Amino acid sequence: MMPQQDVAVLLSGGLDSSVALYWAHKHHRVKLALSFDYASNHAKQELKCAAYQANALGIEHRIIDISSISAHLKSALLSGADTIPDGNYDLEGMKQTVVPFRNGIFLAIAAGIAESHEASALVIAAHSGDHSIYPDCREEFMSAMSSAIQHGTYAQLHILRPFIDVDKIGITRLGHELGVDFAHTYSCYKGGENHCGTCSTCLERKEAFRLAGIPDPTIYLQ
Repeated sequence: MMPQQDVAVLLSGGLDSSVALYWAHKHHRVKLALSFDYASNHAKQELKCAAYQANALGIEHRIIDISSISAHLKSALLSGADTIPDGNYDLEGMKQTVVPFRNGIFLAIAAGIAESHEASALVIAAHSGDHSIYPDCREEFMSAMSSAIQHGTYAQLHILRPFIDVDKIGITRLGHELGVDFAHTYSCYKGGENHCGTCSTCLERKEAFRLAGIPDPTIYLQ
């Protein structure tokens, strides 16, 4: 049994981070949930879901506005729904949706906020399915970033990454066991009120529910 810690959870409002919040709530003492508004296509929908999930558990929720940073980063995720291709992406197509060093930026800011609120660890939902595309989701990065944050804080903050060796199917199953309301999670890169059903993240979401054998409550346009 792992020792309980005071933690801050990075909560986007997506499926993975919502499950991470529930996991942290079960195993640790959650001081606050942190969401980042970086002016992504789906910020409005994601942040609404993040607020819902934090409120459902009675956890303080803070939205950190870093939207001005979008003017300095290149990514289809920051350029409007029309820039998001449909279907399963090849490597080059997927790279279009990468926000450069996003987790590094989030974790650096979150470390300062977490230490200011007397937390001893950060929780992030990086998982095995992200490894091939996102360099800042890989264990090599997470381990190095955790070490840097530990050396750079009086509290010796570190990063907990409970899903680093788990795929989205496993995360979906765990969320179901923990009682996550998946209807109030958001994944679509296009950012509409309902999921488009055709972009890569929507297809990945559909597949995770199907292979996990769990009913998918998501409303898809297609």
